[in-house]
Amino acid sequence: MSDHHVVVVGGGFGGLQLVNGLKGAGVRITLVDRRNHHLFQPLLYQVATTILSTSEIAWPIRRLYADRPDVTVLLGEVADVDSGAKTVSLRNGMTLGYDTLVLATGATHAYFGHDEWEPVAPGLKTLEDATTIRRRVLLAFEKAEMEADPAVRDALLTFTIVGAGPTGVELAGIIAELAHFTLPKEFRNIDTRKTRVVLVEAGPRVLPTFAEELSAYAQQALEKLGVEVLLGKPVTECGADGVRIGETFIPSRTIVWAAGVTASPAARWLDVPADRAGRVVVEKDLSAPGLPDVFVVGDTASVLREDGKPVPGIAPAAKQQGGYVAKVIRARLSGKPAPAPFRYRHQGSLATIGQSAAIIDFGRIKLKGWIAWWIWGIAHIYFLIGTRSRFSVAWSWLWIYLSGQHSARLITQRETMREEG
Repeated sequence: MSDHHVVVVGGGFGGLQLVNGLKGAGVRITLVDRRNHHLFQPLLYQVATTILSTSEIAWPIRRLYADRPDVTVLLGEVADVDSGAKTVSLRNGMTLGYDTLVLATGATHAYFGHDEWEPVAPGLKTLEDATTIRRRVLLAFEKAEMEADPAVRDALLTFTIVGAGPTGVELAGIIAELAHFTLPKEFRNIDTRKTRVVLVEAGPRVLPTFAEELSAYAQQALEKLGVEVLLGKPVTECGADGVRIGETFIPSRTIVWAAGVTASPAARWLDVPADRAGRVVVEKDLSAPGLPDVFVVGDTASVLREDGKPVPGIAPAAKQQGGYVAKVIRARLSGKPAPAPFRYRHQGSLATIGQSAAIIDFGRIKLKGWIAWWIWGIAHIYFLIGTRSRFSVAWSWLWIYLSGQHSARLITQRETMREEG
């Protein structure tokens, strides 16, 4: 093994793909993440909506690399990067020297200048976010069951999702199914079928990155489930009692934010140019400007396709970037010519709208309905890590499909309603 030290910050899709791509390269690798697990984010909303448990979509990073003596895993959070001294400083005081640095630190929620909305309108990026949203959704029904005031009860049974991208659409569809089909027999004082699920989008249509015909189908499918879709009006106020959309106030005790993201502070650490979302504007080989030994991948990087459109912030894109950087590092170490500039290959866009309905956009080929739903499910099961997870998720979906019962309806983190008052 050489003395070349590669520090990878971030154990998401991009970071893990890079570490996997450097297997056998003869380098020392230190993988740093502020959580001890890799998260399959495409299914995170299913944890938030009681379909899957946390262990079905997350895996301990240390276990993934237990048989790789070249990989050291550290649980820590980056405080700063000194590109001149080639060091990474962690918040616990530890300093790591590097020969090559890869930043795959992802993104978080963006509230467009209204960070004060976050406590009442959580986003969905981590397991903690998912279990928080799940707890709030389930507690809303529990509180409504005991509420005597009709106005308060209606507010408790109104769920507002801000943002109609894939996450917002998927959340709205499953919450509507939960209320209208799964829960009605379980409550005595309320009719959960009267639940309002409101999906708010500032733009002109849901799922704006999909073809218009698929977007229109998705909206029709949502409305068939009972979701109220409000388009062309931004949210102007979020509070504990509800949301204001334009001039209209909707009493709603459960709000979920799915309207935008902002990148990690990587651009600030490196003192390099960033786009409006804070992503590092990288070179064609995904290195940071003026820093050939520092690479940025995934949601932290601003990468343009050949047509000038940005590479989407999805798992396949991050994996392609991580794999590409691994090839660049290998070429440099072996003295071989560098690979051609990074080129993103779009493998299609997928989204579900509740059970048995989905849309898939492969470019020339577009699918919708139950066929798309089955393809969507097979694709996601394939990309899960390990046979146990694939079997477990497949069984959970089959059980829900056959019985209509969600298997993860547990109120966790805060077991009583005291703190949720």
